[in-house]
Amino acid sequence: MRALHAPIYAKRQRILAEIIAQYVPAEGRLLDVGCGVGTLAGAVLGHPRCGRAARATGLESAVRGGEPFEVVAYSGGKFPFADKTFDVVMIADVLHHELHENQLLRECARVSRSVVIVKDHAREGFAAQWRISLMDWAANRPYGIPCLYRYHSLSEWRELVRAGGLELVSEIHPMTLYPIFWQQLFGGRLQYLAVLRPTQGK
Repeated sequence: MRALHAPIYAKRQRILAEIIAQYVPAEGRLLDVGCGVGTLAGAVLGHPRCGRAARATGLESAVRGGEPFEVVAYSGGKFPFADKTFDVVMIADVLHHELHENQLLRECARVSRSVVIVKDHAREGFAAQWRISLMDWAANRPYGIPCLYRYHSLSEWRELVRAGGLELVSEIHPMTLYPIFWQQLFGGRLQYLAVLRPTQGK
């Protein structure tokens, strides 16, 4: 299953890096919340649109070792960073695994001085709940990551954003992220990206 997922993930990573890199300034600081082994943030830093002296920090439940930047262990609650530490905070396909998603978004807003970028799923379109659940299960089962199978519609996302101390700058929905066959099943209206601005401290 991992071998099947790899080429699908590679295209997704290239497209997301292209989008996110434009928001990371020269000498900027990027926080990747739920960074895994750091491949997406590493791709962002390596993209030509990203500030060449930019740096990344990861936040993950356990430091696995071998990541291309510093990763800080995080077990919930308040992030171990001061207010407005990072230029950009990104959280990619993490919130739908999080029981306390409001709290996590508020922490993203607190430590960002510019934008928060959320990539996740949207419960929109034909059999959306079933299709996202299947994709979620297939992508996470090989790694032993539990799934909550809880996904939001666009209107629910917008309400969650407001509750998290953020305001919407732009949205990308639907999204093209996968090779054509997989795109028909799991792309399009099931994929969502939002660029957000913290409202705290205004």
